[in-house]
Parts: sequence; C-alpha cells; structure tokens
Amino acid sequence: MYVCGPTVYDVPHLGHGRTALTYDVIRRYLEWTGWNVTVASNVTDIDDKIINRAESEGRTEPEVAAEFTKAYDEQMERLDVLAAESRPHATQFIEGMIGIIAELVELEAAYVVPNKGVYFSVEGLSDYGRLAGRDLDQLLEDAGQRVDVDAEKRSPLDFALWKSAKAGEPSWDTPWGSGRPGWHTECVAMSLSALGPGFDIHGGGDDLCFPHHQNEWAQVTATGEPFARYWVHSAMVNVAGEKMSKSLGNFTNLAEAIDTAGPRALRLLAMQTHYRRAMEMGREALMAASTAIDRLDAFRRRMAAADIDLTDDETDSSAVAAFNAAMEDDFGTPIALDHTFSLVRGANSALDNGDLTTAGLQARTALMLFSVLGIEIGAADQTTVSGIDDAEIEKLIEQRKEARGGKDFATADQIRDQLADAGVILEDTPAGVVWHRT
Repeated sequence: MYVCGPTVYDVPHLGHGRTALTYDVIRRYLEWTGWNVTVASNVTDIDDKIINRAESEGRTEPEVAAEFTKAYDEQMERLDVLAAESRPHATQFIEGMIGIIAELVELEAAYVVPNKGVYFSVEGLSDYGRLAGRDLDQLLEDAGQRVDVDAEKRSPLDFALWKSAKAGEPSWDTPWGSGRPGWHTECVAMSLSALGPGFDIHGGGDDLCFPHHQNEWAQVTATGEPFARYWVHSAMVNVAGEKMSKSLGNFTNLAEAIDTAGPRALRLLAMQTHYRRAMEMGREALMAASTAIDRLDAFRRRMAAADIDLTDDETDSSAVAAFNAAMEDDFGTPIALDHTFSLVRGANSALDNGDLTTAGLQARTALMLFSVLGIEIGAADQTTVSGIDDAEIEKLIEQRKEARGGKDFATADQIRDQLADAGVILEDTPAGVVWHRT
C-alpha cells in the first residue's frame, strides 16, 4: 500500500490526521485478517510552498522541510499510526524521476518545451480521466474555459514532468536543462521504487484523485507497466461546511486537537464517519468522542473490578463475524463501531444481571475489536482534558475508600467533589468504584 504523505511546509492539521488514521485502520484490519502488509508513504520535501516559506523566513528549503517533517511525525506517533516500512523523500529520488521522464520522452508520451521544462502529452491516453469518472472530451472542454491555459502546451490538460530552473530555487541538471521535478512525477518514482509495479493499493485524500493520482496513473500507463490495482480516496474534513485546508486559513492544528481531546478520541471520531464521506470535526464533536473514550475506560475498569478475566481468548464469534462483514464492505468503520458499542452495552447489562459469563464474553470481544481499529481501551492518553491524570485519580479514589472505611464521610465527600470539579465522575457499584471523565 502506497499512501501519499505530507508536503512539509507547515504543521499538520486535522485533515492530515483523518487521512493518516484512515489508512492506518485499513492496514490494521488487513493485518488482523491475515494479510502481510507493506506500507510506503512519502514526504514531499521540495515544492513551491516550501520554497516560498524558506525565502520568506530566510532559511533553506531543507531546513523548512526538516522542521515540518518532524512536526508531522510527532503527531502521527501520538495518534499511534503504525510506521511505514518505507518513507521516501522526494529529493532522494531525483535520479529515478529523471529516468522516468527520459523514458516518456523517448516513447513520445512527453515533449520538451525550451526554457520551460518537459510536459506529458495527455491526448495519447484515450481513457485519461478515468479516476475522476470523466472522459477526455469533458476535461478538455473544462480546461478550454480557463483563462490561464499555457499556449506552449499541446493540450491544456498536459502537465509538467520537469520544471526549468528559476533563479534562487533548488535545481538539478538533466538532458533538458537545470530544474526540478513536477509533483506528479515524484510519487511515481517513489511508489515504484518502494513497492514495484503492480502493487495493490494507492491511497490519499480525495483532493488528490484529480489531477495528482490521475497524472501518476497516466505516466505509468504510458510506459506499459502496471501500476496500482486499487485506488482508495479518503474525504476531507470540513469546518462549517468548508474543506479544511491551510490555503483557506481554516485549519485546526492537529497537535492542539490531540491536546484538547486526546489521540484515542480523535481516532474514534474519525472512524464514526465512513472514510469516503466528508465530515465535520469541530470542538463539540471532539469533546463528545473524548467523553465516549472515558466511558469505555470506565467500562473496562468495571469489568476488571468484577473479577472478569479480560485476557481469556474466548470471544463472541457471531459478533466478530458482524464486525468483519462491516469492514469487508469498503472498510465500513461506522457500522463496525456500532457492533462494538453494542457489545459494550450487552456486557454492562449482563453484569447488572449477575451473568458474569456473558459479560466477560462480550467485554473481551469489544475490547479486541476496538484494538483492531487501533483504540486501546484502558490505555492512558498522554494528555487529558481535565489536566488530572489516571494515577492521581486512582490515588484520590483510594483515599476516599479509606475515609469511608473510617466513617470520615466529610473527607470522602470532599474528594468526590474535588474529582467532580476536575471533570471526573465516580460511580459506586457492587464491584467497586468506577470512574469516567465528563
């Protein structure tokens, strides 16, 4: 699986988080069902935006790229996104890109425009536009209505494989003069180098479907080699109905969202909407997901307090089958989550009725299925909403227990109130105290 990674000119936003989580869940599910999955995910470390930021801040392009690659990687680690086996950086694959472009020129699938660069000739491919669900005539009509069509292109749809050097910009020497690669060529070189021709899945945000992924497909198809067998595109994150993006200035810093709600809440929220549907991801939704995570943690503590063995291998096979059916239907995480939350409700109800066997079976199955999606129930997040960590909560609960045992009910009530003020609710049950955050 090749997943288009970030262009590293700024800190990651929530949209980057959703995209990364989508392919992480796909990977986790495939591995859980027995597939061996090799993931490659690139870093675009040369781009107009990187060049512009470096110039405006008096830095070099590698300095800018290194800073924001590190920022991206830190947040992916916080989200528990599994590391890719291959992490190609565009500037490390210039020689491979030049080789691909040379082959396309030799095949007359590309042509040189002096002092401008090398362009791919789209009209040689009759089914160009297939990823976008449009034909060549429709795309040509749309392109012809634009006022910025380059007269030196043979077709307005032709795209740059190599851009001639501009003063002060990074450049590399080629048979067509000094310059730098076009964006669409970068991923071709990196994906084929990492995974070889005919790899299984090519993924990315749906804003990349056209023209980026379409133009990748065009280049490889023109060489006669097989490319990706399946194309998967995850939808955007919206803020008040608009796509979240840096260019619109409406993006929410991913690090701040994780600080606010916790990484597991963000993962849960992302899975509640099918990956191909755009989703709103505002503060209210994040906080609701955080509350759900806290209740799930309390659920696990309740099961443990009832001496239910949560490590037993026995699980509910029919529930697992329902979960799998949802995931096999285009990775349907919303329905898969519904099945899993139903198990939680069933386990709680069974425990209320004193049926520890059923409670244990359903609880273990629920915890396992959450884990398949990358949500570990009972795991403490690095940052909590209330600012009070799990260890401190458990300490105060133990102090409250001692106070109640000594009939010091004033102190016990004071501790309960202290925790409530910190957003922690206590529930006294026959099996002991369980708690969750509000």
